[in-house]
Amino acid sequence: MNKVSGNKMAKTELSPCIGICRLDDSGQICIGCRRTLDEIAGWSRYGEEQKAQVWRRLLALPLPVQAKTCPQCGSGFACGAGGESGGCWCADLPLELSPSGADSDCLCPACLQKRLSLRDE
Repeated sequence: MNKVSGNKMAKTELSPCIGICRLDDSGQICIGCRRTLDEIAGWSRYGEEQKAQVWRRLLALPLPVQAKTCPQCGSGFACGAGGESGGCWCADLPLELSPSGADSDCLCPACLQKRLSLRDE
């Protein structure tokens, strides 16, 4: 998806397409951008408000849970679930440990907790 700053969309006219163009098992939703077939087909004809509505719907969707491998220890973990408010468990950690502020991919919960304890020493 396109970059979003705060609650404002950078440019709603930009397509949400991320180049992973495959349909889910229902055959109705793209697994990449998560748009419906109707939204994909109509995108080039949509006006600014229709595109903004699609973006609002997409941004309100929960993040998909992904299986990841920790680059530090090599263990597998789920990314995108397990947090107190229903999102990713890493959202419950201090911002400086969150992957959104990192320059690499996610660490597993154990490695992030180790990093947190080292930081507090």
